[in-house]
Amino acid sequence: MSLVFPHTFVPWFRSVAPYIHAYRGKTFVVGVAGEAIAAGKLNHIVQDLSILHAMGLKLVLVHGFRPQVNEQLATKGHVSKYHNGVRITDGPALDAAQEAAGQLRFEIEAAFSQGLPNTPMANSTVRVVSGNFLTARPVGIVDGVDFLHSGLVRRVDHKAIGRFIESGALVLLSPFGFSPTGEAFNLTMEDVATATAVAMQADKLVFITEMPGIRQNREDPESPIDTELSLAEAKRLVMELPPPRQPTDDTFYLRHCIKACEGGVERSHILPFAMDGALLLEVFQHDGVGTMVVDERLESLREATADDVGGILQLIEPFERDGTMVRRERTELERDISSYTVIEHDGIIFGCAALYVYPEARTAEMAALTVSPLSQGQGDGERLLKRVEQRARQMGLDSIFVLTTRTMHWFIKRGFATVDADWLPEDRKKKYNWDRRSQVLVKKLNLERRA
Repeated sequence: MSLVFPHTFVPWFRSVAPYIHAYRGKTFVVGVAGEAIAAGKLNHIVQDLSILHAMGLKLVLVHGFRPQVNEQLATKGHVSKYHNGVRITDGPALDAAQEAAGQLRFEIEAAFSQGLPNTPMANSTVRVVSGNFLTARPVGIVDGVDFLHSGLVRRVDHKAIGRFIESGALVLLSPFGFSPTGEAFNLTMEDVATATAVAMQADKLVFITEMPGIRQNREDPESPIDTELSLAEAKRLVMELPPPRQPTDDTFYLRHCIKACEGGVERSHILPFAMDGALLLEVFQHDGVGTMVVDERLESLREATADDVGGILQLIEPFERDGTMVRRERTELERDISSYTVIEHDGIIFGCAALYVYPEARTAEMAALTVSPLSQGQGDGERLLKRVEQRARQMGLDSIFVLTTRTMHWFIKRGFATVDADWLPEDRKKKYNWDRRSQVLVKKLNLERRA
């Protein structure tokens, strides 16, 4: 029997709850490299997908089969042929692809049927649906090379796929397609997953691959992973590097992520199958473990709206509970929501601050400055402060002030100076809690001289 520690489990479970709410009903297209299955990772990946399915996500799974086809060919004495990283599918390779696709589909369906006790699959019911959802066309002759039965996705029957995932099924796609005349074509997992994600206008495209992600320093194999790339950054990187010739080249999966984002998919991810639980870590952690490509930075600094009240309350509640902040009622927050600035990441509020103006004294109070423990140390508090200062300057105010009992040193480092409580504007002084003994710190704003 495993031990559960409430002091760690409960805070962790609460921290992932916003993601559970945010992703319920969303559509994910997940492409799993054949190398992951060959490495024995299938059961763990299926278990993680089953958990997401149980949380209400709509899933389309696309499997690869590069190593399986190579193995089939080698067994029969044939050599795998590639040009610029793309398989040349002759007759024997087409037969091998058909055999590999059938075998892998069987293995995946069997894995989703293993409702064993004391495993993540216990009591799970995941209905897997496969079918001829893909129409293909030939790659043709490129650079004088005839790719024979290698194909590209021409069309995805997204309406049929949509009906199945809406009914609660998981749709499984093999990298195989047929022309309108019934000719079979060997496709790539990456092309199928990308085309499907675009056709479905999926919320996420996720590649579970042999790649750990895109490293910050591509010359250093130990360099940290770049957890987020804007679409512009990803395109610039692709332009700087040579065309990929194999899946382990930096831009192999990145090109598909770019294509998906340009086609309307909000976020695309490259995750390492070597890391157990990479899919769950990427989905339920603030920074994730792989590389995410987005059309624009998900971190959004903006003024709050009424829709943010629940997120702000959830953010500040732990700090109110431990006495760091004064408790605020929901009605008070709803009334003052236009005074708040928030930092939103992927639909979740990770930081907030309010600005209460005292026009007669030409000053304002910055209150409720809060940053989630999940993202502290990344400069979010500094960004909120700068935005609040900017708002105050635009109002023509001379200063801003804060009341704090525990974070005075943070503010002093950022240009605030302590003053006596008698300095406060008269309206604020009437509400000052002398028992709490909060320190008052003021920052003068460097306003341009008025004409």
